Amino acid sequence: MSDTPGWASPGSPPPERGPEDGSPPQAPQPQPPQSPPPAQSPPPSQPPAQPQGWGAAPPPPHQPHHPQPQPGWGGGPHQPGGWGGWHPHTFAAKPGVIPLRPLGVGEILDGAVSTTRAHWRTVLAIALGIAIVTQLIAAVAMRLWVSDSSGLAALEDNPNPTDEQLRDALGDLAAFGSVTGLITILGSVLATAMLTIVVSRAVLGRSVSFAEAWQDSRSRLLRLLGLVLLVPLIAALAVAVPVLVGVLTGSAGFTVLTTIGGIVLAVWLWVRLSLAAPALMLERQGVIAALRRSAKLVRGSWWRVFGIQLLVVVLLTVVGSIIEFPTSMIAGIVAGNGADSFFEGTVSDMSWTYLAVSGIGAVIASTITLPVSAGVTALLYIDQRIRREGLDIELARAAGVGTPPQGS
Repeated sequence: MSDTPGWASPGSPPPERGPEDGSPPQAPQPQPPQSPPPAQSPPPSQPPAQPQGWGAAPPPPHQPHHPQPQPGWGGGPHQPGGWGGWHPHTFAAKPGVIPLRPLGVGEILDGAVSTTRAHWRTVLAIALGIAIVTQLIAAVAMRLWVSDSSGLAALEDNPNPTDEQLRDALGDLAAFGSVTGLITILGSVLATAMLTIVVSRAVLGRSVSFAEAWQDSRSRLLRLLGLVLLVPLIAALAVAVPVLVGVLTGSAGFTVLTTIGGIVLAVWLWVRLSLAAPALMLERQGVIAALRRSAKLVRGSWWRVFGIQLLVVVLLTVVGSIIEFPTSMIAGIVAGNGADSFFEGTVSDMSWTYLAVSGIGAVIASTITLPVSAGVTALLYIDQRIRREGLDIELARAAGVGTPPQGS
């Protein structure tokens, strides 16, 4: 979307607010002292004409009384005004799934869900396709390296396993974790890239097909993959280095403190860099530049971004569990293991029937949660740019939303 005015490069200055902010240049009134006598002038109590643009119209000169405020029009799109406050729900332009103004938490969540509803064919094709492929590979890996693992089976009933059994079990778990981790990362990269493009179009009220989303995102996939791998690595180093320092000191108490400090640092970095993916996709940034961009956008709003991200993680985890819980129970019953196998956590007798039925629930859960997660991150990025750079003005121009006509 480099050709869209709404997605300015991060190096450019914030958009100039000219006539769009409702404060057109004031031409000097010709000889106000020589105006007609007061009896021929308009009554001073008459309110001014309706405000122009997105801000407040200036009050008429020489008005002896306090003017009646125009409802909802304040000192600017981001300033309080009008009846003691700003009324964004009434006057903010909304060409797409969100109003073009700073967003609340509910509006960010609603925008992510509205994107799924408005572009359900494209979103379904992306999320469902990725979820099916990911779950198929995960099911095969679980069958090969977990269910049929002789090492893991030996550990279940053997409190004193041999070294060979431990090596076999650890090898199977490592193989399973590597395969599922790799396919999860690749699926996450593809979903994030394409769904971010869909959200950016939905904000402008534009349609987007699967082919268009792929066309716009495919050139950024390798860089996004590097970003997705780099951010967890940075967080892991933030934990590992303090823990290593604590271990080298030989003090158990100091090691606990450094471990806690490392975890706090990792969370802080994760939130600070959480908007790098949409910056990379929508601003055509490199990996390092996208990380810096995210850090700049989150600066001063860390707790807000953290709270919204944490809320989304909790909500999506609950939704996913609600969907997968009954299908896992049904899978145990259909496979002949009984519902008790689900609560006991039995893994040695997972048949293909069990994996197929439980996989249906996992696919449904991923299809629902993937678009919402990607949508919230993209809308958080847009919201931070609106708050810091006036991106709403550029988005309005890109969407073809003009300022209110004079005198209307």
